Amino acid sequence: MSAYRGRNPLGWISKALDELAASTLERNPYRIEAVEGPYIYRTGRRLLLAASNDYLGLRVDSRLREAAVEATHRWGAGSGASPLVSGYTDLQRELESALAGWKGKDDCIVFSSGYLANLGTITSLVSRGDAVFSDELNHASIIDACRLSGAEIRVFRHLDYDHLEDLVRKGGFEKGLVVTDSVFSMDGDVADLRAVASIAEKYGLMTMIDEAHATGVVGEEGKGLAHAQGVTDRIDVIMGTLSKALGSQGGFVCGERILIRWLRNKARSFIFDTAPAPAVLGAAAEAVRIARSEHYRRARVESIRDRLASLLSSRGFPVERLCAGIVPIIVGDARDALEAAELLLECGVFAPAIRPPSVPPKTSRIRLTVSGAFGPREEEILVQAVDTVAQRFGHGASRHGLRPQAC
Repeated sequence: MSAYRGRNPLGWISKALDELAASTLERNPYRIEAVEGPYIYRTGRRLLLAASNDYLGLRVDSRLREAAVEATHRWGAGSGASPLVSGYTDLQRELESALAGWKGKDDCIVFSSGYLANLGTITSLVSRGDAVFSDELNHASIIDACRLSGAEIRVFRHLDYDHLEDLVRKGGFEKGLVVTDSVFSMDGDVADLRAVASIAEKYGLMTMIDEAHATGVVGEEGKGLAHAQGVTDRIDVIMGTLSKALGSQGGFVCGERILIRWLRNKARSFIFDTAPAPAVLGAAAEAVRIARSEHYRRARVESIRDRLASLLSSRGFPVERLCAGIVPIIVGDARDALEAAELLLECGVFAPAIRPPSVPPKTSRIRLTVSGAFGPREEEILVQAVDTVAQRFGHGASRHGLRPQAC
């Protein structure tokens, strides 16, 4: 019988929240009052935003706004239904075709979010009796999808493909799926997709990669890591988002036509979810066009990122060449990460502390992100702010062992 019988049934939450607060792990959303280019206003202050996944600086681009307004005028404020009822428009199909062509695949399916894309796809591909092989630092949406699938989950050590093969060799499953982020969101390091593809081909496994943090930023025309590593044709499922470098909202999966046909019939997060609003579809389509053509945005991200990496290295952080627009400053303790975030605020930069469970214990950090919208002034503001934090925390940083790989 419940120990809480006769009491407030939610009373246990108060104690649990007190424990979170005592360990500096309670979170609350940060209220943003206004957006102005690469800046935000918070508590009345104008701050350089260095914590967004808007890697190309497109979410406030006037062309995306105009595309969103035009789509809204033509199609309405919402889609009105799930895609398989009446919510699927020519606008969505045109976006799916553009994404498939960009990613070098036959077809594409768009979901309302990247989280739903991973949930729907993985749970449609494996189930009880199957096995899914997942990098230990994969995104939470992948982890949750693996759990919901009912398949046996075999987690391999981060970027350790010998360990992956050892787990595969154990057998004991019907179908197998290897799934990994391509660019990992917290460290900015990358998967070796050639190794993943080779193991999958050797043992007859399906392959799936999450290109959320690579799409638009990595490779020729921002096509992603699979294209950059020359393995597009060897990866079965390429997932990405519309909400990061593309500055809109939603997620997508590209692959062979038979795969997309299967997902349209089996992915519950597609079938039973209202289709994305026309505004986000219109904005995303315009963003794909811009991302493919305006190469200077990626060059700007790479230039600033590499300068920050060199600065951190000079202050004792073991940072090698990073990928995409992610620059982590790992300080270890959650309280230290909060202090680092406050130092950045004093310098006019907004980049909040990242603490467990978003990252493993003792690896709390500032996760800086670089935007293609940053000009020379924004670059200098960011460099000076990072130097302030690096001087404060740099001497002990090497013990945290950040070793990202090149793209």
